[in-house]
Amino acid sequence: MTSALKLIPILVTSFCCFAKGAGQPNLILIFTDDQGYEDVGCFGSKKIKTPHLDQLAAEGIKFTSFYAQPICGPSRAAVMTGCYPMRVAERDNFKNIHPILHEREVTVAEVLKEVGYTTGCIGKWDLAGHSQTHFNPELMPPHQGFDFFFGTPTSNDSYVDLYRDEELVERKAPMDTLTQRYTEEAVGFIQRSAAAEKPFFLYVPHTMPHTRLAASEEFRGQSERGLYGDVIREIDASVGRIVATLKELELQENTYLLFTSDNGPWLNKNKNYADGSLVKDRGGSAGLFRSGKVSTWEGGVRVPAILWAPGRVPAGRSCEAIATTMDLMPTFAKLAGGKVPSDRVIDGEDITPLFEGKFAEANPNKAYYYYLLSHLQAVRQGPWKLHLPRPQHPEWLGRHRKSAHIHPRDDIGFPEPVLYHLIDDPSETKNVAAANPEVVARLLELAEQARNDIGDHNRVGKNMRFYEPAEPRPTQLKTRFVAPKQNH
Repeated sequence: MTSALKLIPILVTSFCCFAKGAGQPNLILIFTDDQGYEDVGCFGSKKIKTPHLDQLAAEGIKFTSFYAQPICGPSRAAVMTGCYPMRVAERDNFKNIHPILHEREVTVAEVLKEVGYTTGCIGKWDLAGHSQTHFNPELMPPHQGFDFFFGTPTSNDSYVDLYRDEELVERKAPMDTLTQRYTEEAVGFIQRSAAAEKPFFLYVPHTMPHTRLAASEEFRGQSERGLYGDVIREIDASVGRIVATLKELELQENTYLLFTSDNGPWLNKNKNYADGSLVKDRGGSAGLFRSGKVSTWEGGVRVPAILWAPGRVPAGRSCEAIATTMDLMPTFAKLAGGKVPSDRVIDGEDITPLFEGKFAEANPNKAYYYYLLSHLQAVRQGPWKLHLPRPQHPEWLGRHRKSAHIHPRDDIGFPEPVLYHLIDDPSETKNVAAANPEVVARLLELAEQARNDIGDHNRVGKNMRFYEPAEPRPTQLKTRFVAPKQNH
């Protein structure tokens, strides 16, 4: 490892005398890749030990109805913009499997920079092109609101190139060093921000446990869940290292840390598409939730989420209210004293009451729309989830029309709406549509409102964003959507 990548010395804590005072809190988002709902001890894992995450949950809030998107690129778009990926603008008005975020979109980093934050992104970006070599440099983090970037353009499907800001520093970096190096860079960023006495926003989108899996020598062979468990244990240790740094610098009482995942587990890496439980399984587990990544079953989008902020967040609480990664932009803006853009629709909402343990103040009418790429497939409100009618293999989903990621029994269509009560039936096994026609009607109306506003595979939503004109083309994945004239 080069000297430039080594951990810088611990800074004198006197630099951090501002930390305990009132004012703008530091904000940290740790975002893992393909980690399933049950791949954390406090969320039910029996074979993977995560003592640091479990401790954060004991000292903070565990969110049990926290939603991301079903695929990694769209999930990152939702985090950065506070919006459904279907709504956000992309280059040339395309809807790509992994969004190429238009430069006129406003990121959470840009919102926070406006109110004086130092911003850092360390890890996987995946919003400038889903390739290690063919991506748009002008859409990478240094041009999307981040003062500092260390990481990689996209996933580690075959190899990983590492960049520091805009400079390529290493081609085909050893994957078993990534989690460790991201951690060292995160610690260094925290230390520098503390020395500068400025509030900071740190975004750590880990490469792991997206395959190809790799863990450093210290963690290999340490988990009874094989290499996958080793990788999760190393991520857990990384969280512990970041928290220890916050405590060393006396920043813990002025910092919010949120840990979550970008989507459900990659089940086709497991024997028979089952939840990961065997030593040789290379994917995770959604636990009692059905299916996994690249699906709109609960296992594909409901993810573990832990919020930690000593002195600000009540300890040992569990929140069942619906919350999403899209809520982070408006919530972080509120905590920082900033404002979300007022010239566009933002789908996320301020959930600071939930951060304060005021769960009774959760929005009772909050809805979550389950998009698989450009296709609206389901909607949830309260305990009710309605799967919308659709063919088994929708042709408009392109190469994802027939899923290679989930068990064939879950790769199905619905000739009629199918309703589940997620409190009574979290595994989505009992259709109760016939007994609840008024609920079905209400959720169908919500779905129609979403189609009109956000869009669907065959419909341009009135508040989809377009910043470039385009000639009419079929409205399906990887082809251009027609931009309404008033938005040209």
